[in-house]
Amino acid sequence: MPIKQRQSTESRQAEIIATMVRLSAERSPADITTTDIAKAMRVTQGALFRHFATKEAIRLAVIEWIEEHLMCELLAAKDSAPNALTALKAMFMAHVGFAKAHPGAPRLIFGELQQPAESPVKQRVQQIMQRYRLTLAQTLAAAIEAKLVRADVDCPSAAALFLGAIQGLVIQSMLSGSTEQMEQQAVGILDLYLAALGVKS
Repeated sequence: MPIKQRQSTESRQAEIIATMVRLSAERSPADITTTDIAKAMRVTQGALFRHFATKEAIRLAVIEWIEEHLMCELLAAKDSAPNALTALKAMFMAHVGFAKAHPGAPRLIFGELQQPAESPVKQRVQQIMQRYRLTLAQTLAAAIEAKLVRADVDCPSAAALFLGAIQGLVIQSMLSGSTEQMEQQAVGILDLYLAALGVKS
């Protein structure tokens, strides 16, 4: 097996992260070893540990990558929308698009949240989810203020339902083994969600 030439730490770390995300789309993230990552990259385990001190450091870097890219897409969708209701729609579809493009990412998030023990990685995932829910709650509050949704909408509950709907789509795609229908299915689910907020079709 040919061994790749040395790369800069930054580019090699990015490749390690991308490999972990890709492998997580194919199997349980908990089962992926540093040997698996090194083999997929055609490097030695020693090469991995020159760029990340431990496997947990790799996992944490992957979660940080997911946060950076997912939140960037969500906030871009939100900021480009003309109003809070359109922002909710855009954020929903942006998240679904991200999950379709990177199917390993939601598996990694779910996997960390399912771990019984607390860890820096699990705590980071919880912080990301808290940040996401806060962004949603703020957007929902703006939609209420603008009278775009029902005045009695409970923002934290509506934010939880928003995330739950996307998680349901992701789980369905895992069961089917394909993400091809996610965006099409998302449109119908989003319509149901908006109807629950009092939005007329």
